[in-house]
Amino acid sequence: MIQIGILKSSNKTPLGVTPNILKKWPADTISFLIEKQAGLLAHFSDDQYLTEGANLVSRTEVLEQVNLLVISDALTDQDLEILPIDTLIVGLLNPHNNKDFTAKLKKRNQKAFALEMLPRTSIAQSMDVLSAMASLAGYKSVILAANHFAGYFPMLTTAAGTVPPAKVLILGAGVAGLQAIATAKRLGAVVEAFDVRKVVKEEVESLGAKFIMVEGMQSDSDTGGYAVVQKEEVLAAQRELIHQKVVKADIVVTTASIPGKAAPKLIEGATVEVMKPGAVIIDLAAASGGNCELTKNGGVLNHSGVTIIGDSQLAYSITQEASKLFSVNIYNFITHLLKAGLNTIDFEDEIVKSTFIGKI
Repeated sequence: MIQIGILKSSNKTPLGVTPNILKKWPADTISFLIEKQAGLLAHFSDDQYLTEGANLVSRTEVLEQVNLLVISDALTDQDLEILPIDTLIVGLLNPHNNKDFTAKLKKRNQKAFALEMLPRTSIAQSMDVLSAMASLAGYKSVILAANHFAGYFPMLTTAAGTVPPAKVLILGAGVAGLQAIATAKRLGAVVEAFDVRKVVKEEVESLGAKFIMVEGMQSDSDTGGYAVVQKEEVLAAQRELIHQKVVKADIVVTTASIPGKAAPKLIEGATVEVMKPGAVIIDLAAASGGNCELTKNGGVLNHSGVTIIGDSQLAYSITQEASKLFSVNIYNFITHLLKAGLNTIDFEDEIVKSTFIGKI
């Protein structure tokens, strides 16, 4: 019997299993040990888990008894002291930004698998937690911007005059950017989107936004579907174009990131200085340095009348929906990982090899 463990997080990170997904797991080979009140922040009660057949126990019991632990937050040193070395760890390990934690796992020779490292292949799509979270973050970024924006999103005609629609600029048209475009359009804004990848032009325009990019761009996306690092002359042209667009925008949502590298600086401090008073920047690349030069990760600041919000975990503010999506990603990944059994994992498999952190 494979015993899968779920811990209560200290913050609103998504849960690896939700009550509705428990029934999908084969009860004859899989059982769940869930820390009491693990679902509290995501609005799932202990009774919901018990009804679906899970076992509710203490944190120590989870760590001591499971042979596969699903996490979305780093484990403490105390957790690692209790956890057996032969327990598999699966989930969100944040390997690019939390290198101390992954180094501890490697030192322990713990077999751990980070879903952030999944390859961008068709077979891995159902496990792609980054895309799932990015979609939620893109939606929430526009809602958050609307809350901080002193103006009005759609055009409004009244007897007292006409209120023009807000001008929204999206920097980066990946999953988060496209969802941000769709949300801003639904709210009635005029939307423009920038991306270095020509292949996203059609998607941007299909959502009703205007696509902008540097003329004569040669580079596109790498084999993983991410934007590649650009040459300096191209970056200079980008900065000028973005400067011109940003200073005219009411809302700017930045989503541009390259896994394992610092986020490209797309908005300089000098540009923020001449933005409209009351404008809002939502920086979803804050954890890797931010796309705006002034961004503070996890912080909200006002600079020259412009509100700048840095939040790379914005999807987690929709904790229940994030958990539902994450639990499906986890189900699909573990099903693939253990298709030949707990002790016969195929480390030559592309998905397994890409996500594996540790030593064989």
